[in-house]
Amino acid sequence: MFLTWRAVALTALGVPVAVATSSALPAVMWLAVVALAVAVDVIAAPSPRTIATRRETPASVRLTEPTSTTLLVRNLGTRRVRGWARDAWQPSAGADPARHRLDLAPGDGVRLRTPMLPTRRGDRSAGPVTLRLLGPLTLAGRQLTLQLPATLRVLPEFASRKHLPSRLARLRELDGRSAVQQRGPGSEFDSLREYVIGDDVRAIDWRATARRNEVVVRTWRPERDRQVLILVDTARSAAARIGDTPRLDATIEATLLLSALASKAGDRVHVVAYDRTTRARISGVSGAGLMSTLADRLAPLEPRLLEPDWTGAAGVVREMLGQRALVVLLTDVGPGSVDSGLLRALAPLARDHQVLIGAVDDPEIGELVQARGDVSEIYTAAAATRFELEREAVAERLRRRGVEVVSADPEGIAPAIADAYLSLKAAGRL
Repeated sequence: MFLTWRAVALTALGVPVAVATSSALPAVMWLAVVALAVAVDVIAAPSPRTIATRRETPASVRLTEPTSTTLLVRNLGTRRVRGWARDAWQPSAGADPARHRLDLAPGDGVRLRTPMLPTRRGDRSAGPVTLRLLGPLTLAGRQLTLQLPATLRVLPEFASRKHLPSRLARLRELDGRSAVQQRGPGSEFDSLREYVIGDDVRAIDWRATARRNEVVVRTWRPERDRQVLILVDTARSAAARIGDTPRLDATIEATLLLSALASKAGDRVHVVAYDRTTRARISGVSGAGLMSTLADRLAPLEPRLLEPDWTGAAGVVREMLGQRALVVLLTDVGPGSVDSGLLRALAPLARDHQVLIGAVDDPEIGELVQARGDVSEIYTAAAATRFELEREAVAERLRRRGVEVVSADPEGIAPAIADAYLSLKAAGRL
């Protein structure tokens, strides 16, 4: 059962009588009358079990995009029902308003729409549906809580897709569709064209020149159908909050942008989420289905508070790649990387593949470095500066081993990694 505000107000009416008479008897009698009225109202209220309910929930929605869930309610009883239905969800699902008014004649049904605006990526679970039916006096009623399981998968926002058109334009320049094709190491033959002043004489095709009686040169384009493996670190460093979101969310954005770009370039994309075990693995998917598969598989990932196993991660990379490829590792580059075995695990990988590390910077560290207000802030700035120097030292050690290191803030890491990919492709290092 439940009580309404009317029952509380009716009870409060007995307080002035009790005060005026200076006796507890009138108050007790008034409470007895109110309790009797509430009991009669509860008994006379329709049973919530005569109400049939069903949820209709979309399978998925992208973060920050509005959606809605529908609660189907039908009165199967012989009495008119009035009351409320509450469609409860996790707070991060953004279901508001979740409470709906009911007024159904016998046999009637209604579709109750609950707007939703999720605030977090992942699987958002529905709570119970609570039905409250009023009695004829509207003082109280009957309540029933029903478990109607439902899950809404909130996909990554992919806000970095705004950088994709400009990177695709640069990719077309590399492919020669909007710029003169150039020769470069690690590139593949494309076509023949007439020699113009400034062309490398080593590109002259003497056999074609003899046939056509004019100087002809070969044109080249960056190799296609290369392999790109993106390794997403889901260990404890991914749980660090930078601003309002975990570091993992920024690395997922970078994964989506690089995957879209590499797919358009004709490369084969593999994605692995790893900490001490493989959390997600996407391989052998191409074309239009790649991005939807990535978003669906990466959406439920949550970081785990444990040390990463870089030796195991290197083994997964060697298992998946049979030829030279670009290995993009999205993790943090800090003083702890040395102790965790990152440098030791990457050394053999860097000999067989082109390794690129994408690290997300914390803008708050830079703010601490600049703080000079009082003694406490000066000591804090010194500690932040030391941390930055140690971080740069680790990055320099990685570069000496042939590993490219790119770092940027959460909003800039995705385009920075895409630019590094294009630079490597233009240099013929993939």
